[in-house]
Amino acid sequence: MNKVASWFCKIFLAPLVGRFFIKEVREIKNLPKGSFILASNHLSYLDIPMNAYLCLPRAFNFIGQIDGFKGVLKWLVSFVYFLSGVIPLDRKNKKSKEKTIKRAVSALKRGRILIIYPEGGRSKDGKLKSGKLGIAKIFLKTGVPIVPVALKGTFELMPPGGKFKIKKIVSINIGKALMLQKEFQKAQELNEDSEEHHNLLRGVTDRVMSEIASLL
Repeated sequence: MNKVASWFCKIFLAPLVGRFFIKEVREIKNLPKGSFILASNHLSYLDIPMNAYLCLPRAFNFIGQIDGFKGVLKWLVSFVYFLSGVIPLDRKNKKSKEKTIKRAVSALKRGRILIIYPEGGRSKDGKLKSGKLGIAKIFLKTGVPIVPVALKGTFELMPPGGKFKIKKIVSINIGKALMLQKEFQKAQELNEDSEEHHNLLRGVTDRVMSEIASLL
């Protein structure tokens, strides 16, 4: 989302999100001034406006899956993604994954915020799942801070396959930025196809998920 659209949402939509859904936002001061990766747990489609709420009125991008949609709906979602600056991802396609990472890295290098769900999809039972390696791959190519964020309440308001409710119960807990500079520097010395690099990816991912779990 560019700054113009972000300011529009800040003025006209953010007050509604705050008024009808958000009960509290803890440690907003932990959000860096510059570019960073916002890593959140994923419980519901409502997570999207909640995470966006934290970033307004700055420019930011989401990574959004398209493989869960079919036919006309898939084309419609892709069009909406294009208009709103969401980076599309086909989780079943290797080339799509590679292209998504390149676009995410480019966005971060241009000073934007990247909002990502390391679990790779919504939790079906409301519990935190293990993280995919995509977030670590993006981090090790940029070295920008990773900010863990924990959401509570969105699953109750809009669970996968459930009915939508409006209640002011959402709690957002923002953790301290993870710099992980040792891991970043180490990655520059390794071949990306090596086992050591893969272990580094797994370690970064597990660290992020551990921080999100502690915030919950």
